[in-house]
Order: sequence, then structure tokens, then C-alpha cells
Amino acid sequence: MAGTKSDQVRPVDERVALGGISLRVLRWQAQPVFDRAEEALPPFLLVHGLASNARLWDGMARRLAQGGRSSVAVDLRGHGHSDKPDTGYDFATISSDLETLIRTLGLDRPIVAGQSWGASVVLDLAVRKPELVRGIVLVDGGLTNMKDAFPTWDICWQRLAPPSLVGLPLEAVEGYFRTNHADWPEEGIEGSLGNFEIRPDNTIAPWLTRDRHKAILEAMWNQRTSDLWRDLRVPALIVPVDGGENDWTSAKRAGVESALAEARATGTPVRVEWFRGDHDIHAQRPSELGSAILEAERSGLFGADTSPVRRSSKERIGG
Repeated sequence: MAGTKSDQVRPVDERVALGGISLRVLRWQAQPVFDRAEEALPPFLLVHGLASNARLWDGMARRLAQGGRSSVAVDLRGHGHSDKPDTGYDFATISSDLETLIRTLGLDRPIVAGQSWGASVVLDLAVRKPELVRGIVLVDGGLTNMKDAFPTWDICWQRLAPPSLVGLPLEAVEGYFRTNHADWPEEGIEGSLGNFEIRPDNTIAPWLTRDRHKAILEAMWNQRTSDLWRDLRVPALIVPVDGGENDWTSAKRAGVESALAEARATGTPVRVEWFRGDHDIHAQRPSELGSAILEAERSGLFGADTSPVRRSSKERIGG
């Protein structure tokens, strides 16, 4: 069956020079809507997680476009089709990349959404440059201090070092995704395969090399997320995921409570929308996630500098 015009929306794929490096971005144009003035609709900037890529946002970006919202998804340095310098994987440099990207593209105070490590990046950016962003969306990240779980860096790396995937057959990797994520839409599977370079012999290699992965993970281990929440003055939508892992979900619930306490103390508007599903909920449930974000925006979460801190008890259940 032929898709609708909305289904056929595709992004413009381009590279943006930022001085020393260039980043690959996917620009999604808003489709016409008639219930709100165009000037009242801020753009979105979508930031992927560790060892991921911009394509994981395809489904949600399409949902945003159908809701009349333009967005830009970016491959961060070292990832996807962006440049891969040997240095610059600390939070200050990554945030500087995003600041330059926002200014270069002329994005007027976008709502910036990040997933996992990307959520920590977005939180860091909002604290460093609050004047640049209208609000942030933290998708299953930006809630916990890694040092609470891993008392030393050596233990952290031992537990979280990525598996060796270089040289695996593409067929085996694709089969893994289809077997373990059978409820994902096709574009979520395709986006996940975008995490890898496909070699001429049909084997794969992660775009993010092991040494750069290690540098990012060490920066995460050193980040004090609780301090960032204390300094945040930008409205935030927190979207944690209950994936059924008791200890990890409990840590996220504690992180949510800590973030809300800091927000109440400063008067920073914050809302929480729990989902149930996979860590990559933006790939698994893109339409539902996009709708939740649009609902929060329409209700005014990102539209005022001062409003009461609010918590939603709603849990969205996948499946």
C-alpha cells in the first residue's frame, strides 16, 4: 500500500562546517498545521546517545514534522558520518560543537532533546549556555552520577567497555537487532545499523572507535549530574524509561526525585513522563515519544521562564 504524503517526508542530509570540524545533520521540515501560528513554533535539535547516530531519531523527527515542527538531528563528532578527530570528547567541547551548530544554522532558541549520553550533553549545554535553548528533553539519561555505581574509573571501564564488533558480518548484526527488537519499526532497525560502517566485504565496524568511546565514557564518569541540576535554569522534560531492570530503574527513580527537588528549589519548570520499553525508546516508540514532547510543549512547559514545577504520574506502556 502506498504511503501517505506524511509518511514520505524525508530529511535533507548535509554537512555543516563548524570551523575545525564538520558535522553531518539531517534537517526535517515542518508540515503545515493550522491550529498555531508558525512563529510560535520553535525548532528542535536532536542529539543521539553514545556510539549512536542521527538516524535513530528518524521516526520521532517525522512525528514532529507532522505536528508542524522542524528539527535537526546531528551526528556528533566521532559518530556516524561526521568528522572523527582524535580529541574533543569531553563535555565542554561537545557542548561547544552544539553551540556553534545552533548559531551556524540560525536555530532560534531550539528545544534540544538528547538520549542517554546525549541527555547528559544536552543538560551540560543548557547549564553552560541557557540563553541558547528554550528547553531541554532528557530521554533516559542525565539523571544519575556514574560514580555512585562505579567507585573507580577502572571498574567503570571494565563493566561498560564496548564489545569488539569490528569484522562481524552485517547479516549477523542485522539479525541480532531484528531478533532482540522485534517490536521496533523498520526505521528503528535501519537507524541502528547506521551506527556502523558497512565495509565492502559486508562486515561492519562501529563508527565510534574504541579509544574515543573510552574518552566519552570517562567524561561521563567524571560528570556530576546532580550539580548540573542544581545550576539548571532552563525548562526540562524528563523522559526516563522503565525497562524492567529493578536496580537500574530504581536508580533512575532516585535521580528523578533528586532532579525534581533541585528544580523546586530554583523554580525551574520540570515535568516527568515515564515510558516502559527499551533504552532506545526514541527508536522503539518514536510516535508516542514525539506526541509526549509536543503535548508538553503545547501545554506551555517551554513557553515561559517561570512556571510551577510539575510532575506527571503518567506512565506510557509500549507494546
